[in-house]
Amino acid sequence: MQNLTYQEVFDYIGIRIIQPFYELRLRRLQELKLNDVIRRKNPYLFKAKNITTAQDFVTDILQAHLSSQEETLFGSYLEELAVFICSKVFRGFKSSAPGIDLEFERNEKRYIITIKSGPNWGNSTQIAKMLLDFQRAKRVLGANSSITNIIAVNGCCYGKDNRPDKGEYLKYCGQLFWSFISGDDELYLRIIEPLGDQAKQRDEVFKEAYSKKVNILTGEFLNEFCVNGDIDWNKLLKFVSSQNTV
Repeated sequence: MQNLTYQEVFDYIGIRIIQPFYELRLRRLQELKLNDVIRRKNPYLFKAKNITTAQDFVTDILQAHLSSQEETLFGSYLEELAVFICSKVFRGFKSSAPGIDLEFERNEKRYIITIKSGPNWGNSTQIAKMLLDFQRAKRVLGANSSITNIIAVNGCCYGKDNRPDKGEYLKYCGQLFWSFISGDDELYLRIIEPLGDQAKQRDEVFKEAYSKKVNILTGEFLNEFCVNGDIDWNKLLKFVSSQNTV
């Protein structure tokens, strides 16, 4: 990679991804309230899974809640990493165009890129919006500069797509995407190394806090939604769905 070493990438990951990710993850866990999580979950699903103990219920909803938040959060950090790497290698920059995350020039072509975590990120409506964003960005760039060869790309940080040419845009996933923005075919393998190394110590702190939170929420759930040791599903449903519950 020109103008960029692996050590610079590793340092960036430690300072700008691992550290803030775990700090925010821990803060969100500590601030989390039982009733706020329950309101967002489907009681029918948990009943269908035959959950019968307060701790199993709390653990299940807590894991589901945190994992949905974490995937979105970590995806945004990977997007920032991609912009950082491309800025060093190809002088890429964060685009000011709505819906466009990255712009850079390579081989006399201007690339406008929307970055997503994985390949299965959107439904037809969301993909249609991405296409509109690409079209608008192309019009603005074409009107404000002499650039004529503008190529739209949907970049995905992991996964693969065996048909990258979508007609109106290119879809580069996984290795192909990281190689495209860096010129390094091995980058997708190298960036996972510091993620594991630097996460170990911080994960111990999080696991300790997580165990405490499970115990606290289990106690609250027993007091609020259990009768004689059994989950009161009617009370739970009324809390989540009754018009008379604020």
